[in-house]
Amino acid sequence: MEDVNPCIGCGACCACYRVSFYWGEIDEVAPGGFPSDLVEKLNDFRAVIKGTNQPEPRCVALAGEIGVDAHCSIHCVRSSACREFDASYVNGEKNERCDHARARHGLLPLEPGDWRPNHVPNAA
Repeated sequence: MEDVNPCIGCGACCACYRVSFYWGEIDEVAPGGFPSDLVEKLNDFRAVIKGTNQPEPRCVALAGEIGVDAHCSIHCVRSSACREFDASYVNGEKNERCDHARARHGLLPLEPGDWRPNHVPNAA
């Protein structure tokens, strides 16, 4: 039995919001951190992921088609802002920002049942 993760393939949040985080997370400061070539300076304390600080944001690390096969190409070193963004009902609570991002890309909001385990039938 595998858990269903409706975030896999979605990517709507990665193409809806500006993503900024403390500059100390970038790999120039923290080895193994967020790739510095994928950020721009926002201010003296914060970096912003390229592609997200514009009217139609889309993170430069987002690969694939939103709602189909979208995925983070740097998932293992994503920023704290990305790691802290919870999809609706992943922890039992609705996230209006997740719902807004999904709606902006023509996707339905997530429901609690979207996180049910995916039962694989046993082979006879």
